[in-house]
Amino acid sequence: MRSNLLKGSLLAAVLALGSFAQAAAPAKRAVELPPPADIAYELNAQHRGIALKGDALIAWRAGDGKYDVNVEARVQLLGKLTEYRSHGVIDSFGLAPDEFYEKRYRKDATTTRFDRDAKTIALTEAKEPYAMKGGEQDRASVTWQLASVARAAGEARFKPGSEWSFVVAGRRDAEPWTFKVVKREKIQTAMGELDTLLVTREPRSDGRNEGIDIWLAPGQEWYPVKLRFRDDERETIEQTVTKITRK
Repeated sequence: MRSNLLKGSLLAAVLALGSFAQAAAPAKRAVELPPPADIAYELNAQHRGIALKGDALIAWRAGDGKYDVNVEARVQLLGKLTEYRSHGVIDSFGLAPDEFYEKRYRKDATTTRFDRDAKTIALTEAKEPYAMKGGEQDRASVTWQLASVARAAGEARFKPGSEWSFVVAGRRDAEPWTFKVVKREKIQTAMGELDTLLVTREPRSDGRNEGIDIWLAPGQEWYPVKLRFRDDERETIEQTVTKITRK
């Protein structure tokens, strides 16, 4: 499926599209969850050569063995573009989603449910459930699982050249997403210059999903301070932090 970024997800973030029957669960890793926070972003999108601006907000909560992440993005003229909600518990793999809600612009809402008793994931557009192996993420939780793993690993291990894989459930299927730490980079934001590590997931060669770039800031609790979702040279969504409010 080729995503339309303006009708697709911010975190489509965050899009999982592949053969879920063959997906293997990731290895268990140490995690250290970032402190709860609201992160505000300015949003810039390119759609067929047309520039659009807006804003996004990620509300991240974690504590007492549970987590919750809510994502909203708005653009001028269109209003609310996307809404994501993921909530669950913390287990030996890290974040363990119970439910993922997704609402896209002019699309029906979908819900992915993780049944840990039955060890299955009910995918909205799949005929058969995915057999859960442990460690699976959704398209909202995976960014925070990545940040939690990075925070526990530290810059000595989470360094340029290293790769980190997670199984991510989408609407139709689940597949491994591999993130590569590309480089250390200073970026300019409304909060000033921030030292970051750029982490990239390249799109599939068949064009069925997007490339994702995430800038994690070790000096800011490893929060994702910049994200870019790219379909091709004319289709991108980029969001850059403007404010972090600790909760």
